[in-house]
Amino acid sequence: MTADIQSQNAITRLALVQMACAPEPDVNRRRAVEKIRAAAAQCANVVCLPELFASQYFCQSEDHAFFALAETIPGPSSELFSALAAELRIVIVASLFERRAAGLYHNTAIVLDADGKLLGRYRKMHIPDDPGFYEKFYFTPGDLGFRSFATQRGQLGVCVCWDQWFPEAARLTALSGAQLLFYPTAIGWHPGEKAEFGERQHASWETIQRGHAIANGCFVAAVNRVGHEAPAGGPGIEFWGQSFLCDPSGQIVAKASVADEETLIAEVDFGAVETQRTHWPFLRDRRIEAYADLGKRLID
Repeated sequence: MTADIQSQNAITRLALVQMACAPEPDVNRRRAVEKIRAAAAQCANVVCLPELFASQYFCQSEDHAFFALAETIPGPSSELFSALAAELRIVIVASLFERRAAGLYHNTAIVLDADGKLLGRYRKMHIPDDPGFYEKFYFTPGDLGFRSFATQRGQLGVCVCWDQWFPEAARLTALSGAQLLFYPTAIGWHPGEKAEFGERQHASWETIQRGHAIANGCFVAAVNRVGHEAPAGGPGIEFWGQSFLCDPSGQIVAKASVADEETLIAEVDFGAVETQRTHWPFLRDRRIEAYADLGKRLID
């Protein structure tokens, strides 16, 4: 992005769409369009949807039937939101279940510029395999690396959910130029664990992402879903909402509720990235010649 474009768009208005998801993709896509239109009416320039918003969170079980939810890119969702981005002159970040080929699927985020152009995609790199989060059954790890996208409204980076726990992912995305890092997310409590562990689990999730903002001097936006979902039966997951935006000093500047659908509207001033990185020059003082061991699983 040129300096002129950055200067003209130093202030960008974000919309983080925290939504509950129905079983039917058409219903979710229609509701997402309504929410994006409403955000544009509030002068939002960039809108981000939660992880895998087009369906309920199917990874709670290992079921081959759920592969039918996957779609190609270009495909129904990307074409719908591309046209919407161009119509509204708004940047859209959307998380999709990508069918790359028979037997090859990814958890993918697309970035659509304000003219509707597909700037690129990010394929989720870190794939969890935990009770209720059986993503390794469905998704091949990403192969596009960590990157950012020069949109008309700033240099945006995208990682997805489980990626948010890994400082390496945030660092490499920031080093690619990201001023703002989005984390489309589907995370919540196992109902049987909430009373004992719920508060600390959520605090850990929020704290580590605020740490990414501090360490990299960039804005961080986490966009979660809400509601209780049990698409395969059983206890299901209670998604904890609480989507938020924090500034380059790690301070939370806007935060959504635990249980309600809402679109969180907040402004970012990209000039704060330059200020933070020059006053707290972590990128300057990195000892890159000393970090080779990060490429090892363990240091012997």
